[in-house]
Amino acid sequence: MNNKPLLEYINKFISLTVEEENILLSKIVHRNYLKDQYIAQQGDICKSANFINSGCTKTFYMDKEGQEHIVMFSIEDWWTSDLGSFITQTPGDFNVQCLENSQLIQFTHDNLEELYKQIPKLERLFRKIVERAFVASQKRIIRNFSLTAKERYQIFKKTYPKIDQRVPQYMIASYLGITKEFLSKIKSQLIYNQ
Repeated sequence: MNNKPLLEYINKFISLTVEEENILLSKIVHRNYLKDQYIAQQGDICKSANFINSGCTKTFYMDKEGQEHIVMFSIEDWWTSDLGSFITQTPGDFNVQCLENSQLIQFTHDNLEELYKQIPKLERLFRKIVERAFVASQKRIIRNFSLTAKERYQIFKKTYPKIDQRVPQYMIASYLGITKEFLSKIKSQLIYNQ
């Protein structure tokens, strides 16, 4: 599997020597998942932080009525995980499921802790990743309280360009907190107003 996308991503934040790259690469796991396969499941401890080489995933919460609430999609060069569970090593609140056949580069909790000791600047990288995830989560909460469904959909389109072809409409509606019928109406209005 190709490590180049991961190394390019890391180099946006920190510079690694060749020796440090080799140490890093010795601690990762390459894993292929099939469409519909779970990477993490609600109630289980999340075992890995996952960099997506190829594919698409959804992170969602399943309520007591069996209703799915999608909180995030992840595509190439993004990370996916039940971050809270991974960091605390306690049972998770979210499921992470592949929407396409996906190739991931995984960091187990123990390997990541070991890497922090061997390459201290990696802690800065993962702090940046967690900070970005936190900010995105906070912004999403505010948008859900303050913006119309149409405005949220427009932001979704900017955040996830071209994902319409990769993700079923009912999942996008779930992410936006609306029905798929209402999403169809919004899309029609946007096309009509162009």
